[in-house]
Amino acid sequence: METPVRCPFCSFRDSKVTDSRANDDGIRRRRACIACGERFTTVETVQLSTVLIMKKDGRREDFNREKLLSGLRRACEKRNVSVAQLETVGLEIEARVASDGRPEIPSTFVGELAMDALRKLDHIAYIRFASVYRAFADIESLKEAVEALETGRIPTLEEKTLQLALPGDEPDPTRPRLLHDVESRHFAESVS
Repeated sequence: METPVRCPFCSFRDSKVTDSRANDDGIRRRRACIACGERFTTVETVQLSTVLIMKKDGRREDFNREKLLSGLRRACEKRNVSVAQLETVGLEIEARVASDGRPEIPSTFVGELAMDALRKLDHIAYIRFASVYRAFADIESLKEAVEALETGRIPTLEEKTLQLALPGDEPDPTRPRLLHDVESRHFAESVS
C-alpha cells in the first residue's frame, strides 16, 4: 500500500499518481493533489540498509552522502571539477561503503576514499580536503603532503590495506610508513 504524499502547495495529506517512469534516479512519479489540483513530482529510490559511521570522537551517525558531497564541493570550489564528477564520486563512495558489509565503518575509511578520488580529479582540491581531514599541524606537514603528491608516493586505500611488510624486510625509505607496517614489524620482533 502506498503511503499518502503531502501536497507541497496546500499540505493536504493525499495525492494521486498521474504518471510513473523509471529513470537513473529511481521511479519518477507525477502527482496531482486531490484537494487543490496542483501537480508536483516525487522520486522514489531504494534506500539501502543504513551504515553507521564511527567518528574519531566516538560518536556514531548514519552515512550521509549529502554531507560527503558538501565537503567535496568545498574542496573543489573554483576548481575545474564538474557537479557530475562529484556526484559520481559520491555515488562510488556510497556504493563502496554499502558493499563493505560492516554495519559500522570508521570515518577514516570514508575520508581515505574521498582523498583517493580527489587526488585523481584535482590536486588542489585534494590538498584542500587533506588539509582539513588530516588537520596539518604546521607548514612542514603541508609541504610533506605536497611533495608526496608531486612524487606520487601517496598510496591509495587499497595499497594501504594490501601492503604488509614481511618479517626481516627493510622498509623502503621513499614509501610512506603505514600503521600496519609498524604493527607487522612489532609482531615479527615479538615472535622472533
